[in-house]
Amino acid sequence: MMAPNEGDLWDYVNGGTGKGQTPPNTPLPLVCITTTAGTGSEVDQWGVINNEETQEKIGCGGLDSLFPVLAVVDPELMASVPPQYTAYQGFDALFHSTEVYISKMSNLMSDMVALAAIENVGAYLARAVADGADMEAREHVAFANTMSGYAMVTGCCTSEHSLEHAMSAYHPNLPHGAGLIMISTAYYQHFVDKGYCSERFIRMAQALGMKDAGKPQDFITALVELQRACGVAELKMSDYGFAPDEMDKIAANARETMGGLFFADPCDLTHEDCVDILKKSYR
Repeated sequence: MMAPNEGDLWDYVNGGTGKGQTPPNTPLPLVCITTTAGTGSEVDQWGVINNEETQEKIGCGGLDSLFPVLAVVDPELMASVPPQYTAYQGFDALFHSTEVYISKMSNLMSDMVALAAIENVGAYLARAVADGADMEAREHVAFANTMSGYAMVTGCCTSEHSLEHAMSAYHPNLPHGAGLIMISTAYYQHFVDKGYCSERFIRMAQALGMKDAGKPQDFITALVELQRACGVAELKMSDYGFAPDEMDKIAANARETMGGLFFADPCDLTHEDCVDILKKSYR
C-alpha cells in the first residue's frame, strides 16, 4: 500500500489517532505465503499496525485493491512453528470464526466458512500442538485458518478482537492469540448469560466436537476443554505485566481504536460490560 503512496502509514489508518486518509494510488499486487495458521490475512484485505508511541493497535487497509492476487497455503511451511504458537495461532483462527458466527453481520456464506473453520480447529488443533510433524493435522488447521480469513471477508468480527488489540497496545509482548484465549471464556459467557444467539452457541459446541450439545453453556465447556488439550487454559495476564487497575483504560482504548467491531456484537456491550469481562479474565 505504501510503495506507490507518500506519507506515513498512520496517515491511512482509520480509528484512534489515525488520519483516515484514502491512499490516492493503487497498491502494488501482493502475493501472500502464510507460514502460520492463525490470521487468515493471506485471503483478506487487512493488516494490523501497532503504534507503541500512542499505545494503539488498529486494523489497517480494507481496500479491495489490497486483496492478495495469490495466496499460498502449504502446511509443510508451518511444521517448525513451536507448539505454544501453534496453539495461539489456532485459537486466533477459531475466534475469528466464532465471532463472525455470532455477529449481527452473519449470513449464509459467512456461516458456511466459519463453521468449517470451527470444525477443523476443534478436530485437529490439539493434534497439531502435540506433534508439529503431523501433516494431516497441520493441513486441517491451515485450512481452518484460510476459512477464518474468508469468514472475516464475508462477515465481521466482534469486539473480542477490539478488546485484545487494546490489551496488546499496552503490552506489545503479549501474543495476540494468547490475549484472545485469556478473555475468551468471560467474553462468550457474557452473551450466553444474556441469552443471545443461544442456538448458535449450541451449533458451535457441536462443531467443536460435542455432538450431543443441547444448551449454550456447552460451548463454554467445549472451548475450555480444547484450551486444556492445547495446554493454554492457564494463561495469566499478570505474567505479561498486566495490573488489575488497567482494565478501565483498556476497555476505553478498545472502543476508541477498534470501535467499529462493537456494532457487530449480538447485543450492545457497554464500557462497564467490557471492564467486567476484563476483570473476570484477570489472573
